[in-house]
Amino acid sequence: MDKEVSALIEKEATRQSNTIELIASENHVSPAVMKAVGSCLTNKYAEGYPGKRYYFGCENYDEIEILAQERAKKLFNCNFANVQPHSGASANIAAFLAFMQPGDVYASLVLSDGGHLSHGLKINFSGKYFEPVHYPLIYDDSDPDFETIDYGAVREVCLEHKPKMLLCGYSAYPRIINFELMRKIADECGAILMCDIAHIAGLVAGGNHPSPFPHAHIVTTTTHKTLRGPRGGLILSNDEDISIKIDRAVFPGSQGGPLMHVIAGKAVCFGEALKPEFKEYTKNIVNNAKALAAALKSKGYRLVSGGTDNHLMLVDLREVVPENTGKEVALWLEKAGMITNHNGIPKDPRPPMQTSGIRLGTPAVTTRNMGSEEMEKIATWIDRVIVSRGDTSVQEEVKKEISSFCSDFPLPH
Repeated sequence: MDKEVSALIEKEATRQSNTIELIASENHVSPAVMKAVGSCLTNKYAEGYPGKRYYFGCENYDEIEILAQERAKKLFNCNFANVQPHSGASANIAAFLAFMQPGDVYASLVLSDGGHLSHGLKINFSGKYFEPVHYPLIYDDSDPDFETIDYGAVREVCLEHKPKMLLCGYSAYPRIINFELMRKIADECGAILMCDIAHIAGLVAGGNHPSPFPHAHIVTTTTHKTLRGPRGGLILSNDEDISIKIDRAVFPGSQGGPLMHVIAGKAVCFGEALKPEFKEYTKNIVNNAKALAAALKSKGYRLVSGGTDNHLMLVDLREVVPENTGKEVALWLEKAGMITNHNGIPKDPRPPMQTSGIRLGTPAVTTRNMGSEEMEKIATWIDRVIVSRGDTSVQEEVKKEISSFCSDFPLPH
């Protein structure tokens, strides 16, 4: 292998082994997934779909793609699956192209309140070629549902603007999504309901978050994050006509040849997620998130919406370190061996590259078989680093403790 690249890969492997991964969208895949993605399947084009390829020599690729499709359908209890999207954003592009024309209106949650950049950011395709109208969270801090989706307002926005599509599913939302109610709103205003479950797909598959089916017309997702597969995308539906439009929007509408080595990794991932132990894994993700949230709250941190129902939480830092930004805190934590990301909070007064919060997630630490006791330790380390306000000696102390700690929780690969 290339010596320079090999050295960098080894360096990264060491970093992953010796640090605590708390980014909600990241995870550690199995050796079987890594083997599939690094296989000879990368050598060939397979444009088209099984049985309808534009290249010959694809008989094994057809079987792999069909296996991935069938496992995905079984996993999410649906009738149709397209496993070719290269990413969650690619899946969203295909869904938009399948059902909207440039300039069409759709409803979504704004990025700053927990949405995703592919749900309407102005410089993204979703904001440049289509017209998003945004529904709000509940902003009244006296309301018991403070900082959760305002479903009444969702209905009002949709009845006023008559969007072609109602989009739900988010990248920084710690609560259960009411898919059934979203479908009722979509039906009332004549919209297609699209559910982007990229963050919670593993929880849905494991029975630890309500499924978007049978309510959603279209479901998009990534195949990593809580699903613990290779980086990629997936589109699901129960409707044959919708599935035909989706297939055309993926190929040839927005992609060329599929990444068959990644599709093989998806097939492996779906197979792993169909096993009984995956349900226990996703249950533990949620339990760990609740334990970490409770530990942080006990140390004086305010969490957006007051806690979490899923794998992630948003920590509002202003009550503990009001003069410091989320970016500063994330850097302190990285130097201490804890990997997070700075994240905006609802109505954040700071710009996106600074923020007043950080986002934390438990999929990766749960993969390493950490439990509630470890979440208490992690919360203590987080607090030590933050209250030291950038003290490098504290960061070094915590980093050494974490490196030793991580040796008791080896990575699966």
